[in-house]
Amino acid sequence: MMRSHQLKQTTGAFVAVTAMAALSAYCTTKFLVQVAVDRKSPHVMEKAGNLLSRTQKDDLFLSELDTAAKRLEEKENETVKINAADGVALVGHFIPCEHPKRVVIAMHGWRSSWAKDFGTMADFWEDNHCSVLYAEQRGQNNSGGDYMSFGLTERYDVLDWINWVTERCGSEVPIYLAGVSMGATTVLMAAGLDLPDNVHGIAADCGFTSPQAIWRHVASKNLHLIYGLKGIMADSMFKQRLQVSTDDYSTVDALKACKTPVLLIHGTDDHFVPVEMTYENYTACAGPKKLLIVPGADHGMSYFTDKEKYEQVVKEFWDEFD
Repeated sequence: MMRSHQLKQTTGAFVAVTAMAALSAYCTTKFLVQVAVDRKSPHVMEKAGNLLSRTQKDDLFLSELDTAAKRLEEKENETVKINAADGVALVGHFIPCEHPKRVVIAMHGWRSSWAKDFGTMADFWEDNHCSVLYAEQRGQNNSGGDYMSFGLTERYDVLDWINWVTERCGSEVPIYLAGVSMGATTVLMAAGLDLPDNVHGIAADCGFTSPQAIWRHVASKNLHLIYGLKGIMADSMFKQRLQVSTDDYSTVDALKACKTPVLLIHGTDDHFVPVEMTYENYTACAGPKKLLIVPGADHGMSYFTDKEKYEQVVKEFWDEFD
């Protein structure tokens, strides 16, 4: 009788502990998915700093980033509004140059902005006769959409922006797609689509391979969480929001079918997106490909770390594929 009572107590305690662990895992996962994909991030993340990215603080880099972003925002530009194929309103900023040699379509990163991610590079593009369409990614800033899909949906938005640029600038001027971080993943995933012939190249700086791959990396390496059960729940929550799974498509899938020339860029000291993901992309790429690895550069800092080499490689890429 006593043993039966003790067994019931033990079983009850085990069930309670298991239920609490499951509830804790669910709440943690729900919070992280909200941080990852919801337009409005939980307020606590505003104070979390670089918890997710683990990017090393560099005051000089941050100062230059802020100054350049303000300079680009204040530059005269045409605000462009289009509707994506699925009806979501998209906003971009077009800065044309006289007698352009090419047009760059620039896609910014996760929870970032067009001016922040491309402010430091804007003068380089202008000095080299590039008209630039700075897109605002869906689910962020002034574009519509409630969620970010880490490139899975955004890749189709790239086609809509290509169509706009072609209508505006004609089909004779070469188009280059450029992206940083999630923007890099966006343009690399677009590489697997049927791109028109006037798209001459893609430049992707520190992109990840898929939502699931980057979530697994951040959870295990940066947050020190066991991804297993949380990963299953995260994928379910993601699919409820976006009707696609975190592993439905990847940059590797896209690049295996890619015919457009690709320039892959990454820093060796990236604490957010591991450089191994760019090596994986480079190996998978079936089309013409170039690789620039910048020693010592953290996430999104390759241009800042070695501006001379970065510009040299980009100009060589243009010279070869214009």
